[in-house]
Amino acid sequence: MRLVWGHVDRVAEAAAGYQRLEVSTPAGPASAVCYTSLTGECSAGERVLLNMTAVHLRLGTGGSHFVVARDGGGDIALDDPSGGHVMKLRYSPLQRDVLAVESQESPHHEVMERAEDLRGMPVVCCGLHSQVPLVAAGIKEGAPDARVAYVMTDQASVMMALSDLVRASTAAGLLDGTVTAGQALGGGLEAVTVHSALLAARHVTGADVAIVAIGPGVVGTGTPFGHGGIAQGEAINAAGVLGGRPIAALRVSFADTRERHRGVSHHSLTALGRIALVPATVAVPHLPDDQASEVEAALEGAGVWLRHQRADIGTTQLPDLHGVSVRSMRRGPEDDPAFFLAAAAAGRAAASLLTDL
Repeated sequence: MRLVWGHVDRVAEAAAGYQRLEVSTPAGPASAVCYTSLTGECSAGERVLLNMTAVHLRLGTGGSHFVVARDGGGDIALDDPSGGHVMKLRYSPLQRDVLAVESQESPHHEVMERAEDLRGMPVVCCGLHSQVPLVAAGIKEGAPDARVAYVMTDQASVMMALSDLVRASTAAGLLDGTVTAGQALGGGLEAVTVHSALLAARHVTGADVAIVAIGPGVVGTGTPFGHGGIAQGEAINAAGVLGGRPIAALRVSFADTRERHRGVSHHSLTALGRIALVPATVAVPHLPDDQASEVEAALEGAGVWLRHQRADIGTTQLPDLHGVSVRSMRRGPEDDPAFFLAAAAAGRAAASLLTDL
């Protein structure tokens, strides 16, 4: 870990729970993220303690400076009670009280006491955060009036405020509610577990479809089980045991230079072939023949069709993203169309299931 004192030169950007700062550090000028729910709002001229670890290690995941504390003068730096007693980021220096949707203090406690079943709600389970708006657009294309809730798990960024995609998708009407599960923070509702988050999406936000994905970023180590894609299989299990209808969004790429992510990523193959213990619908996009053959061989070889069922999606056009710009691994639809079509296919598959409810 590397903690360094710096000074705020100016607040370059601000949104709910989030500031992007320009700061001066001993290593020179830099950009830093402040989560105002953890430290309070920063102002120009303040001295701030920065976690510079990821940038120092030249990492992509977590690759920003983050404000740990403000030295703004006075005895109390932040006084922002939530009204709840559940702690997130537990037993860390930045542990934060939240009003969890399940808590006795919550106005939704009685609903959550009775909530045990998703009643057949489609749940699209993703491997990457960037798939979320594509899935949502696919749902809205087939079911414009459907309410879509995003459940963010804690296997990547735990702060929803970091996500420009969530802000843009909500403003564009692609997402109608958000829930942060586990240690993740900052959703419209806070939940203790993914299971409760799904139930809250259904019974509190009134969602017709839920999308489950990790937050921005993903950890990978090149090993079979040491990656954030495992969360997709766990989400499928949660949706299945709660009486939902899990749908898997495949992580597909023919532009990624890493062999383990070409065709169908090993993240998807592990999640579907080894982690998911309940049947899911796997959305398969329409691709050129050579790419389709490679995808099919990978899914067959991983044993995916031994436990899951397929939904072939015939269209080769992306749904209307309502102005939301999506890039994944710095690539857009023109760079890696298979990735974008695969995510949208999962949303389209979910929309087709709504007519059965």
